[in-house]
Amino acid sequence: MQSKPTGNISRKEAAISYLRLSSSGKVREAYDAYVGPDFRHHNPFFQGNAQGLMAAMEENAIRFPDKVLEVQHALEDGDFVAVHSRVQLKPGDVEVATVHIFRFECDLIVELWDIGQAMPADSPNENGMF
Repeated sequence: MQSKPTGNISRKEAAISYLRLSSSGKVREAYDAYVGPDFRHHNPFFQGNAQGLMAAMEENAIRFPDKVLEVQHALEDGDFVAVHSRVQLKPGDVEVATVHIFRFECDLIVELWDIGQAMPADSPNENGMF
């Protein structure tokens, strides 16, 4: 994996670009552009290294080629970026509220946490998840 600095874009823009590229199936391009050599993640379903998550993301892109990720909010605080997104794996599927938290070093992503919650069919909350 050959990583390079993100250049003149903010860390928030880099995190959003990483998510958009990887969710559209351009997983290796996302990793090559934005992921640092010591990357680790905290998704409990995959090995904690870059290769394990990248393989899972590539498999997900094959299974769900029509996946849509729509960024709702993004916050940057020093080395950390949080992105709240709306994700739909295929047309007609339930939407999932997703939050990715990135930690950067030298303008590259070195750590990632992600959480997701499917939108309930019958929620009593009139404000919704987005």
